Amino acid sequence: EVTVTITEHSGSATYDGTEHIVTGYDVTKISNSLYKASDFTFNGKAEVKGTDAGSYNMELKAEDFTNNNTNFANVTFEIEDGKLTISPRPVTLTSETASKVYDGTPLTRPDVTITGDGFVKGEAIAKATGSVTNVSESPVTNSIEIEKTEAYKDSNYQIKKNEGKLSITQVTKEVIVTIAENSGTETYS
Repeated sequence: EVTVTITEHSGSATYDGTEHIVTGYDVTKISNSLYKASDFTFNGKAEVKGTDAGSYNMELKAEDFTNNNTNFANVTFEIEDGKLTISPRPVTLTSETASKVYDGTPLTRPDVTITGDGFVKGEAIAKATGSVTNVSESPVTNSIEIEKTEAYKDSNYQIKKNEGKLSITQVTKEVIVTIAENSGTETYS
């Protein structure tokens, strides 16, 4: 008996919106030195494809290999699995922290800094929606919202949010209020 060990190729990538492919296999062990890799043929497709984050198996089968050497009647093909692994894309979103003295107008900071690998072009954008107008006991969170297109999938991203705080402080300058009394004259009647 001859045992031929076939090891499928493996590969990895980070999600980028494009298709990734891993092809091929290696003959990693033959139990009898008289039997060679040229003694069998492969009739399958040694290929695995994937686009979204996840794990994809090549799934070769022993039946994909045919022994062509008549000197060996009992040849077994053992498959060691290979796979394509696509990792989620790391994205860090950071909204601003800001404060101002009360002036009657809202304080907003809509810009979001995107670091890490960022979003794949055309899949999403981020904006901060926090807003505060009056003095409050605690700061308001500058919340981050992600505007997604149909191409966007949560599973393709590993998102970390660092949300800033917005606050309004009291006016500390001296305020002078001038009160003018009304004056008038009348004739006694």
